[in-house]
Amino acid sequence: MTSVRRMYVLLVGYEILPKSISTKNIGSRFIIASPICCYLLDTASGWILLDTGFDPKYATDPKLADQYFHSAGVVPPIVNPEHELFSQLKQLGVSAGDIKHIVITHLHLDHVGNMKYFKNAQIYIQRQEYEHGFSPARPQSYFLEDYNAPDIKWEIRDGDWELVPGLNLLKTRGHTPGHQSAVVDLPSSGTCILPFDAGDFQENFDLEIIPGETVDDPAALASIRRLKAVTAEKHGQMILFHDPVAIQHYRLAPEFYD
Repeated sequence: MTSVRRMYVLLVGYEILPKSISTKNIGSRFIIASPICCYLLDTASGWILLDTGFDPKYATDPKLADQYFHSAGVVPPIVNPEHELFSQLKQLGVSAGDIKHIVITHLHLDHVGNMKYFKNAQIYIQRQEYEHGFSPARPQSYFLEDYNAPDIKWEIRDGDWELVPGLNLLKTRGHTPGHQSAVVDLPSSGTCILPFDAGDFQENFDLEIIPGETVDDPAALASIRRLKAVTAEKHGQMILFHDPVAIQHYRLAPEFYD
């Protein structure tokens, strides 16, 4: 029996990126408006948030925008008022203090940006991701300021695990060292597979194209194949995090999957 009652898909911004960021060595001439998402679960154990989006201060503060983006010739993500995470939560009657559990799939800037504002939450992360995020080898897409606060309540996990009945996390190494994806069982909608950045677009899965940014290519391909197998086995539906076409057909908050 699942303890997950509803799942809300929160569209919390867009990134303007070459397609090849998502498809290895393919599509560098094409520029994609790639959605940024979070997933809010209403469960018998309370509210659970999967990832926290991008902190818009890096785009709205001129000094930060220049430091993190413009100086490198990169366009900051776009977070319009209708995308703002805390406004969407308020519309659902949820405050930051109501969320006691946050699963971080990986520490890239578009997944962990608002985490530091959830002071009451336990933060779940894979060990390899945590260690990579605090190592000197972390890339520029890891904004240490987003996840280095001393009051963050980390809970470190290794491999596949279950947070509550109906929410299982799968370690899907490849895009980053400790990337994890989610499998959500819902009472009416059935199983939803959330790959996050194990594969951004439908073509990553249809054609088995690994992400453009990876730390381990064989593991990235294995993760794509594993998520395809889980989807088939459970007769589930895949909800893609970064696909600009698919996002237009999902039920976006305040609508939900139940």
